[in-house]
Amino acid sequence: MVATERLALLGGAPEIARPLQPYPSIGAAEAAAVKKVVESGCLSAFYGSPGDQYLGGPNILQFEAAWSARFKARHTVSVNSATSGLFAAMGAIGIGPGDEVIVPPYTMSATVMAPLVYGGIPVFADIDPDTFCLDPAQVRRAISPRTRAILAVNLFGHPAPLAELRALADERSLMLIEDNAQGPLATENGRYAGTIGHIGVFSLNYHKHIHTGEGGMCVTDDDQLANRLRMIRNHGENVVEEWQVNDLTNMIGFNYRMTELSAAVGLVQLADADVHVRRREALAQTLSRELADLEGLTVPTVRPGCRHVYYTWSARMDDAKVGVSRALFSKALLAEGVPNMAGYVRPLYLLPTFQRRIAIGKQGFPFNLSEVTYPRGLCPVAERMYARELIGFETCAYEPTDENVALIVGAFRKVHAQRAALAASGER
Repeated sequence: MVATERLALLGGAPEIARPLQPYPSIGAAEAAAVKKVVESGCLSAFYGSPGDQYLGGPNILQFEAAWSARFKARHTVSVNSATSGLFAAMGAIGIGPGDEVIVPPYTMSATVMAPLVYGGIPVFADIDPDTFCLDPAQVRRAISPRTRAILAVNLFGHPAPLAELRALADERSLMLIEDNAQGPLATENGRYAGTIGHIGVFSLNYHKHIHTGEGGMCVTDDDQLANRLRMIRNHGENVVEEWQVNDLTNMIGFNYRMTELSAAVGLVQLADADVHVRRREALAQTLSRELADLEGLTVPTVRPGCRHVYYTWSARMDDAKVGVSRALFSKALLAEGVPNMAGYVRPLYLLPTFQRRIAIGKQGFPFNLSEVTYPRGLCPVAERMYARELIGFETCAYEPTDENVALIVGAFRKVHAQRAALAASGER
């Protein structure tokens, strides 16, 4: 690429002529594992009643044990999605009507829906502009007498300030839950993200570093929380007597069970996790190194002592310094063949659920609390990132060959070099 070449958006040839190929995350080993399960005739071995099969079949038990060993957790409880895992975590810690759970506004919507399932009230705290994770100072300000938990998200693969949030939670007798859907193998000061809170929830959705198509894993070092997660996963009302459970809070069970097929795939994926994660890390680190000199673009920050595993490579753009809006820069990149995200998600308190305060039943949110409001401007950093600054590339989605990385870098540099022509073009 020559930096003076005409932009594809303005009639030139695109930097990337053919669509980027998806990341090849499933191979012969996964196929063989699935075949073995199918031939066994046991696609699931869960029973929703007391007995040997209450905790699942051989692949489930093996997968949970392997996950615990890898992440140095006392207990792992598999589920059919990270969403289910978040719901189960809220139930396990005893969230009930009117209890407040502090959440970030900048995350996948399941995170903030989880408290609502049990009648809890999501309270939004703003994010840090460098890592896009919860700002502990904002969390502290959000704590009230009704607060029962903090739900932190290790967004884009970077750990939230987990040790600081755990210390705050312990100080205020709160529970810390980690949504670690995007951060497997990320670390803070040598400890795995997902294992610093009281419960950590991992995603095995098809576009994650480690995946089983759909699925999730919950980890905890607390024996009681582990059993409560298991009961919520699998019709716990049927086993409370046999397990001698006296606290029946939220012991209405669901069916959040993972299949033997998914567990078999997960065992293979977990064994190869280092390979998958390192390839995505290498792609992102190359992007950061090669684009760090572009005026107005701030490549992803990595806090000291942290490992960022780059579910996405997420940078910030200063449109005043670049000379064009982020929306137009993103549009030009797309024309050059680079899929990209501009803004990630709208701050979640702007969803109709929160604006109209209707979630559980027809009478309230989830019951009538007139002082609970979610105005625009509630979390100004998150709103700014969404509206103007954040621009990213999904490192988990595409094959990170040296050629692809070079083409992506070339496209960024081409658009940046031609930003004056872009600004003068009349494109929006």
